[in-house]
Amino acid sequence: MIDLRLLREDPDRVRASQRARGEDVALVDSLLSADERRRSSGVRFDELRAEQKALGKLIPKASGDEKAELLKKAGQLAADVKAADAERDEADARTQELLLQLGNIVHPDVPVGGEEDFVTLETHGELRDFAAEGFEPKDHLELGQLLGAIDVERGAKVSGSRFYFLTGVGALLELALVNAAIAQATAAGFTPMLTPALVRPQSMAGTGFLGQAAQDVYHLDKDDLYLVGTSEVPLAAYHMDEILDAERLPLRYAGFSPCFRREAGSHGKDTRGIFRVHQFDKVEMFSYVRPEESQEEHRRLLAWEKQWLTSLELPFRVIDVATGDLGSSASRKFDCEAWIPTQGKYRELTSTSDCTEYQSRRLSIRFREGKTVRPLATLNGTLCAVPRTIVAILENHQQADGSVRVPEVLRPYLGGREVLEPVAK
Repeated sequence: MIDLRLLREDPDRVRASQRARGEDVALVDSLLSADERRRSSGVRFDELRAEQKALGKLIPKASGDEKAELLKKAGQLAADVKAADAERDEADARTQELLLQLGNIVHPDVPVGGEEDFVTLETHGELRDFAAEGFEPKDHLELGQLLGAIDVERGAKVSGSRFYFLTGVGALLELALVNAAIAQATAAGFTPMLTPALVRPQSMAGTGFLGQAAQDVYHLDKDDLYLVGTSEVPLAAYHMDEILDAERLPLRYAGFSPCFRREAGSHGKDTRGIFRVHQFDKVEMFSYVRPEESQEEHRRLLAWEKQWLTSLELPFRVIDVATGDLGSSASRKFDCEAWIPTQGKYRELTSTSDCTEYQSRRLSIRFREGKTVRPLATLNGTLCAVPRTIVAILENHQQADGSVRVPEVLRPYLGGREVLEPVAK
């Protein structure tokens, strides 16, 4: 959530942010009104409570009619205090309810618009000219079947559409990717973490995934637990309700977990293969830093993502995501999109978001510096979303005979194998 003082002092900035996101601007005025009611009801309660305490000191000293009158007044005051307390609680609850609906304040440099209004910041690598090489590229599913690496038919038989098996070298390729990604993250100073895949509602809500993203979340009604769509959720909630010492910052974690997404609204989109699926594994970077250092940390996370994709020898571009395509928690987001030859376009492989103090306020995570205690900033960045990375590797490193060249960074994790060979023709 945002700081209520910012809302009071600069409501136009909050309105502009909501407008840029394509969200409800009227929410800002409703929240201002609720906050005013909350503060005035708090003042009213404090005044009545002070009067009640003062009266309580007079009663033992009074007698006769005076005491009877004071007792009568005390009874009325008790009722008024109770009513004011209820009013204060109701106003506070309404303020919190509206505050939780408000998205993070958009960074002023973020391009305004929808999904297609991003700005391309960088382009890396060379696109292969398959025609010049004398063959038509196969898509990742055909390659995966030739290699005995991907089985979507049995995935659908066992679990339904958008599920899959990684088999043989496909399974080995996932393990190689995960180990190589964790090795890079560990070398950069991240603490490796294996995180829970099920979290409580406060963890999911605190990271902002029960707002606009709620339709994509799997919920276990019987247990009131949520399956995470990213290890960002347990990594953000890891320090929930804690005050950290400033000397410990920055804290950086690299989480590995299964991820579950309903992919609501994606009917008929990316139905072939394993690009858009309901369950996948991912290595996620997560940082806790001082708020004034969040923009610098954001660039660091992006640099680590670029290092990873470069090591995989993939052509990719970096985009500054437009306001209307930001998640509610993100103040700014950069995506790295890899070139997918058979689609003839760049597709998202990694993203990194600066969530400023938005999540830490919701999760009550603060840090102490001297005598000052204040919210810190949280950031997240995908290092390796496994299925999409496999898609990009298979398509970009394929050879005319259906084999796939293994990027050098992965070879130590594949027993030195330089090429993945077809097992079926």
